[in-house]
Amino acid sequence: MESKTENRINECISHLDITYSYQLAKQMETHKTNPVLGFRTAGSDAEHKTGDFLYEEMKRIGLQNVTKDEFWLDSWTFERAVLRFQDQHGELHTCQMGAYQTNFETDGFETYDLVYVGRGTASDYEGLNVRGKLVLADINQRDEWWINYPVYQAYLKGAVGLIAVQTQGYAEIDPRALNAQDIAGPEYAPAFSLSRQDASYLKELLCPEDPAVSHPSSVAVELNASSWVERNRPAYNITGYLPGTAASEGDDRMILLSAHYDSYFDGFQDDNCAVSMTFGIIKALIDSGYQPRYTIAVCALAAEEWGVCDSKFDWSTGAWNQVFRVHPEWQGRVIADLNFELPAHAHNTQDAIRSTYESADFLKHFCENITVPKEAYPDGLTVLAPIETWSDDFSIAISGIPSTVNDFSAGPFMETHYHSQYDNEEFYQEAVYRFHHELYTRLLVTLDQLILPPLDFSRHFLAMKSSVADCLAAQSNAPAEVLEEIPALLESISKVCESADLLYEKIQEINNHTVSADFSMVSGLSSKLLHIFRKMQDYFVRLDWQDAVCFPHAAASQNLCHLEQAVHALESQNITAALEALYEVDNNCYAFLFDEEVYYHFTEYILHQPKDRLMWGAGRILHHENLYGLVQRLKELDQMAIPGSLDVEIRRLEAAIRRQQAYLKDDLHYMKQSVDKIQALINDCLETSSHYNKEKNGENQ
Repeated sequence: MESKTENRINECISHLDITYSYQLAKQMETHKTNPVLGFRTAGSDAEHKTGDFLYEEMKRIGLQNVTKDEFWLDSWTFERAVLRFQDQHGELHTCQMGAYQTNFETDGFETYDLVYVGRGTASDYEGLNVRGKLVLADINQRDEWWINYPVYQAYLKGAVGLIAVQTQGYAEIDPRALNAQDIAGPEYAPAFSLSRQDASYLKELLCPEDPAVSHPSSVAVELNASSWVERNRPAYNITGYLPGTAASEGDDRMILLSAHYDSYFDGFQDDNCAVSMTFGIIKALIDSGYQPRYTIAVCALAAEEWGVCDSKFDWSTGAWNQVFRVHPEWQGRVIADLNFELPAHAHNTQDAIRSTYESADFLKHFCENITVPKEAYPDGLTVLAPIETWSDDFSIAISGIPSTVNDFSAGPFMETHYHSQYDNEEFYQEAVYRFHHELYTRLLVTLDQLILPPLDFSRHFLAMKSSVADCLAAQSNAPAEVLEEIPALLESISKVCESADLLYEKIQEINNHTVSADFSMVSGLSSKLLHIFRKMQDYFVRLDWQDAVCFPHAAASQNLCHLEQAVHALESQNITAALEALYEVDNNCYAFLFDEEVYYHFTEYILHQPKDRLMWGAGRILHHENLYGLVQRLKELDQMAIPGSLDVEIRRLEAAIRRQQAYLKDDLHYMKQSVDKIQALINDCLETSSHYNKEKNGENQ
């Protein structure tokens, strides 16, 4: 016999209308800033009109208290970028270009000289005069460097703008594909994107394959462009609510469904289908007559793709503002966020729910009972942790809201269709979309039936313990004052893991009780659990210089390994090996390729910028080792037949090692103190849960 919960889930699933979601996704393409390419960008008129449309649709399907939650950002409007030129045969080419969040305005078509600068690194400009000219550069953003580095390099060389051609990494689906990404740089350094096919005609003029054929240093092109950025403009997250029955009894907890509605090009997968899936799921609940215990909030988030000028962390702007500025009261109330990205395409043969560490155990158990259709995912379903920085769920998680996302970032779609004009309905997979509707409807209702948020803190600590153990193995030759920090930290982690395991058992025991009407009995415990979750994110979630999530000690530990490798290499007169090691230290890979001012700008804007412009990245990159001068010196020495003594360079590296060892010691000590603080919070929760169980047992007797 099916349980009541299973009956409720099946009833909700029976009311899902995938056609409704698909059609809504297509309707979202109506408003665009560029009439040819699309684009629904942060704070633009097209984004505002789409938000208004979603606002009315939320009310139409039955959500209550629908609001336009205003926040302020840097807006971008991209109306056009058309390049015109004659090829070597005299044929006129008129090319649509993509764009980045920068300023460039022409009065119709204006003529510029264009120069090809290879990959756009500092050395590519040797012997070239690009002042007042456009430059054309090849780029592989996914595997090499981000667009901001060659763009700012072009700006410093005096170019009026850079046109990027994605040679690999993104937009690989077709030679005609354009690409767009967040700029992560200043709006005054203009940038556009051109397809490989259109760029090939320009390259034939500027650098013919036959070396015997003479070629000009520049060619005349005409550009008609309108792209502008405005600082401090309004944008709107659209939020509607399905009230929960517990609210009338004083329990104001919530569950959040979220997806972003800004886009590059038409954004069918990214993220129209995700927004419309949240609407489709909540509509099925409403149509089925489902009455949730907890209020369910549906939030269409603005400005996920970009929203802040000249910041390394310029995406996820709408989500960060929603949970830190617009609705900070959601912190401690929202027990889960189900965020969605690109959900109508299979990114791998195996589907995955990506979550924070703390939710992984619950989700793994949940997935054990899921039947996955072979036509959607032949290799089934798994759970991945931790949350990554690619989507809004990271901003939401660090606010103290346990978050998940359908995993999307590792599949080939990211290299082929993502952020191109080929993100359209031609690559829609109905079986995948249907499965995700059903999967997350089931997860939503399952979460709604729980008394407590299912947070297993031991999973986070076990991952930390493994990372600290790796650090111990890697730093076996470190000074005693560094090494002595590690055993005490490992011991504290082992103790807190035991307590966290016991707490999770209590949580499961409470969640398995027959539900009573008195939800207020556990609201205090729920708040305490969410408080611990928030502190876990504050204390232990950091980023490296490539935006990967790591623990506080990891950056210094990894830097030490590479610095010591470099020293050993120099002691053996192997400068090439030393440079290879230094390439891995923080962001010093850019010291090899770009002028010092480029390197300096994109280092300092992380370390010395107001927190509100760094948003979700503020304070999460802890240290930096500036090796620019040393890298340049070693590169010079590497060119010499006999480099001579390397004692000065070795001493500089040894000084860097001492600094990183001091950082590591401080990080390990900080982590030990933080683990002990979490231990005290868990102990308090254990005591509270014991009181709850005693009361429940008394009721049962």
